[in-house]
Amino acid sequence: MEFNNTQSIYLQIAQIICEKILRGVLKPEERIPSVRDLAVELEVNPNTILRTYEFLVSSDIISNKRGIGYFVTPDGHKKATEYKKQNFLNTELPELFKTVALLNLDFNELKEKYTLYLADLKNKTNE
Repeated sequence: MEFNNTQSIYLQIAQIICEKILRGVLKPEERIPSVRDLAVELEVNPNTILRTYEFLVSSDIISNKRGIGYFVTPDGHKKATEYKKQNFLNTELPELFKTVALLNLDFNELKEKYTLYLADLKNKTNE
């Protein structure tokens, strides 16, 4: 997996896990991959995965059942949504606004593109 240089790798992995929770790939109270398994899959140091899991535990998105593994918390979807929303508002949205301003884009044009995107997404989920 390739990571970007703008954010710590453990936070990028946390984003990936949160996205899986939000998409329903990982469900509440479901076991998530072990530290070792995820480290091998993503080709990173196990300490990086451990740091990711500690961060997600402190955010109440996952929990550790000692000797069993890590699990999505019962309200992990809600907590992941809150985390992703704050990250978007504080990090990604300012970058989007910067690009919109640099390109002198019209918000009506963006709204139209977003509406088309949502319609396409709805069509894909109905197939």
